[in-house]
Amino acid sequence: MMTIFLMHFAGVWAQDSTNNFDALYREDQFYFGLTYNSFTDAPEDFNQTGFSPGLKVGFIRDFPINIQRNIAIGVGLGYAFNTYSGNLKISPTSSEAYVYEIASSTAFKKNRFSHQSIEIPIEFRWRTSTAESYKFWRVYAGFKASYIFASSYIYQTQELSTRLKNIDLNDWQFGLTLSLGYNNWNGFLYYGLNPIFDNAKINQNAFDARSFKIGLMFYFL
Repeated sequence: MMTIFLMHFAGVWAQDSTNNFDALYREDQFYFGLTYNSFTDAPEDFNQTGFSPGLKVGFIRDFPINIQRNIAIGVGLGYAFNTYSGNLKISPTSSEAYVYEIASSTAFKKNRFSHQSIEIPIEFRWRTSTAESYKFWRVYAGFKASYIFASSYIYQTQELSTRLKNIDLNDWQFGLTLSLGYNNWNGFLYYGLNPIFDNAKINQNAFDARSFKIGLMFYFL
């Protein structure tokens, strides 16, 4: 009799536990972000000369790793467009190489480069969500690899305009990411781990500037 009672109690407890947690519940599978782009490790005489926006959109597959499903690993794929405005001038040479120099901010009307990339974000996700709650706190920390598949540069003065395609950027960009916030509004940080340019030099000194981004990230189911 005792054995039957224990088996019945265990079955009821297991059923209640299953009802408390949705075994199919996942969170935040689509993302959209806006950033302000800047540099770290840039030379002292380098200055940003205008607003440098970035945009990203993509899909992240959520893989919960605990029973409550509020701790997860996210792996995704996305698209990003980033622009940088500054006083770094890029000039082509006859040998299909580039010359880099710091230009006076008063010498040009427009001086910026941009690139498009495929993103592969990987996140460790913690949140206060449940299957019934759509408003919760989240902290997502991770790593992101980006492959640049297209880039362009424009330098414009009163007298001339120079446009370049596929400038000498590192094809692969790697960085650390952090998203944290409540509900739909989340702050976002990105810190680049490798230089954005491939072997760029100014007066024989390496231009090893790395990307740093701050902005907003929005997650959706």
